[in-house]
Amino acid sequence: MRLEGQEKLCAAKVLVIGAGGLGCPVLQYLTAAGVGTIGIADGDTIDISNLQRQVLYTEQEIGQSKTAVAEKKLKALNPNVTINTYPVFINSTNALDIIRDYDIVVDGSDNFATRYLINDACVMLNKPLVSGAIYKFEGQVSVLNYNNGPTYRCLFPEPPQEGESPNCADIGVIATLPGIIGTIQANEVIKIITGIGEVLSGKLLVFDTLSMNTRIFNFRLIEANKNIKQLQDIQELCEVTFGTIEYDEMLLLMQHQTNIQLVDVREVEEHAMGNFGGINIPLSQFETAYQMLDPDRTIIVYCASGKRSSHSAKLLIQNGFKHVLNLKNGYSTIIR
Repeated sequence: MRLEGQEKLCAAKVLVIGAGGLGCPVLQYLTAAGVGTIGIADGDTIDISNLQRQVLYTEQEIGQSKTAVAEKKLKALNPNVTINTYPVFINSTNALDIIRDYDIVVDGSDNFATRYLINDACVMLNKPLVSGAIYKFEGQVSVLNYNNGPTYRCLFPEPPQEGESPNCADIGVIATLPGIIGTIQANEVIKIITGIGEVLSGKLLVFDTLSMNTRIFNFRLIEANKNIKQLQDIQELCEVTFGTIEYDEMLLLMQHQTNIQLVDVREVEEHAMGNFGGINIPLSQFETAYQMLDPDRTIIVYCASGKRSSHSAKLLIQNGFKHVLNLKNGYSTIIR
């Protein structure tokens, strides 16, 4: 890139919201390209399930803050870039303050509620927004609110109603997809900063990894969508549910994290004959005895095959537990 373009990159300030599958390649390429100031906003910590697609992180960093680890890795990649970290989740009370000081915002979030919130904040502050989304084998990229162009609400006027969008826990992606879409997002940011090429404003690029087909859909500005005066948190649209963990993943997780409670929901006699450890709360007693568990810890439940433990996991979720994992195939994992 010519000197003039490099100078523009050096003077630019870009905020990346979400340091996950999309955020990792965005951050790496913008840092390597020499963007002068990069902000990273993410309140999450590194989990073993992230490593398949979040390529900034390793097993040794499980449990650590994503923003802290990302800052360290990016400074090693390019020490001349200023990295600002915000180890928080974006919400209606902090969005405007965090976004205000940046020229461009990149949305690497993974839920509709945050996407609408980021869009509305960018509209209020008149900031261009580079949006990315992934689902299974397909990804999307669009540039929003660019030079008074269309916004996210012009493309998707209202959040989907309950039951209209896939359950968040059921969404999986091919490992390479976040890298592809995140790289395209970084490319759009560089085009905006340097003033080259045709920006994806008013256009939605859709990429299918299975067919390698790329389609572009056009959409127009709806002026009413610019009239946003106040931010509101949109209720999370994905039904909270429990996850599933393999035996080897459980062992690795327990090596790196201490905030885990292992629970055997088989009967007392079964537990006595052999177990993985943890406490024994039979499913027959679970509706009352679960209250001895700490909702702030990650709860891993298991039984003989995974069926009884799935019932206990659902009960925990229904009673406010947010970090619940069910051991796939249960104790039968090691006795086959």
